[in-house]
Amino acid sequence: MADFDVIVLGGGPGGYLAAERLGRAGKSVALIEQASLGGTCLNVGCIPTKALLNCAKLLSHAQDSAQFGIQVSQVGYDWGAMQAWKAKTVKTLVAGVTQLMRRHRVQVVTGHGRMVAPGVVEVDSVTYSARDVIIATGSAPVRPPIPGAANNPLVVDSTALLNITEVPERLTIVGGGVIGIEFASLFSRLGTTVTIVEMLDEILAFAEPEVASRLRASLKGVTVKLGARVTAIEEATVVIEMGGTIERVEADLVLMAIGRRPLVDGWGADEIDLAYTSAGVTVDDQMRTNLAGVWAVGDVTGRSLLAHGAYRMGEVAASAILDGGSASRGPVMRWDTIPWALYGAPEAAGVGLTQAEGEARGLAVQTVTVPLAVSGRFVAEEGLSRAGVVKVVADRDSRLILGVQLLGPYAPEMIWGAAAVLEMELTIDEVRQLVFPHPTISEGIREACWAFPDQERV
Repeated sequence: MADFDVIVLGGGPGGYLAAERLGRAGKSVALIEQASLGGTCLNVGCIPTKALLNCAKLLSHAQDSAQFGIQVSQVGYDWGAMQAWKAKTVKTLVAGVTQLMRRHRVQVVTGHGRMVAPGVVEVDSVTYSARDVIIATGSAPVRPPIPGAANNPLVVDSTALLNITEVPERLTIVGGGVIGIEFASLFSRLGTTVTIVEMLDEILAFAEPEVASRLRASLKGVTVKLGARVTAIEEATVVIEMGGTIERVEADLVLMAIGRRPLVDGWGADEIDLAYTSAGVTVDDQMRTNLAGVWAVGDVTGRSLLAHGAYRMGEVAASAILDGGSASRGPVMRWDTIPWALYGAPEAAGVGLTQAEGEARGLAVQTVTVPLAVSGRFVAEEGLSRAGVVKVVADRDSRLILGVQLLGPYAPEMIWGAAAVLEMELTIDEVRQLVFPHPTISEGIREACWAFPDQERV
């Protein structure tokens, strides 16, 4: 039996970051991963998707350059070269994570780990033990029981779509969430005719209506069918019901992108009596489970299926372990301040409460929405025809900022500043006093704060 201070089950963002933090602090750590370090995000999710999206955006910029006085001829793309760039990017970053583990003396164990008792994990008949175990087994794509979808080679998930050898002429995407929008943005820019089928009344259910509707209207070459329920899939034809009528959406390939589910099975959760639901492993705000010395981070908790959320969960769990497991000190997760980001065309991001969420909590909310055309840089680079908007949600009485959402270029790069505003509990009037560099698109946030009515003076 190999003994460690901490065993981390899963080498995705939450797992490897927790391992790095603990190893840095001098703990002996075993990181168990059955595939490649970096998990879904680095190997078949965030990173390869963004690599391909950047290629498609370069193509689109070249095609649209004439309006800026730049003449480009013979614009095209090479899907094989794009795939090679994606693979090189992933290989480089996986090597970086591997080196990070070596630097902090984390022992990486390749194989399928299974918990047989709290503090005991088996990997291919070898037993590992530790005082603390962090579960970071991640998530998997949801495959709903739609007639005709199972064992259909023309129905793929995001992992398979990233590795296709030819770009389809027609693509139907089932699901209008982040994954669906990003793939729609990618393939529509490559000339594919894309149709999104969304069961709800709007895409991006977590976004402000102003942001979601404007983004949908800006998806060039994409048809979006809202309120559409998929009843069957016949080869690559999706049969949908809309308003009591049946439609058939024909394509060459179908992407199933209706979400991901926490992986709570296959690694011993039931055998050790770990508490979980269909939503994920049950944890407190310091990532403890119901079992002493057993922690869970990342997608498997269901609390935030985002890589940066997993990073923070890993840090919080590692800090609590280093504090001896005490619940009386150390950082805690602040779930309302985890931002979301969408790298589509256009980009979008948000953090905190939406107007509807604030009202549902009984808060007296006040909102302001301003176009990004208030930013000189936005107009200089995008003109007035591109979508761009900022919405700020605040408490009407205290003027405390509760949420911010952005639609437009660099939104994912700017949203950390809004997250910091929420973390520091700044008010509208305090953000007004911050100096934003000019000209920047981030000035839209400042302009939104100045668009709120002035506080009455008595």
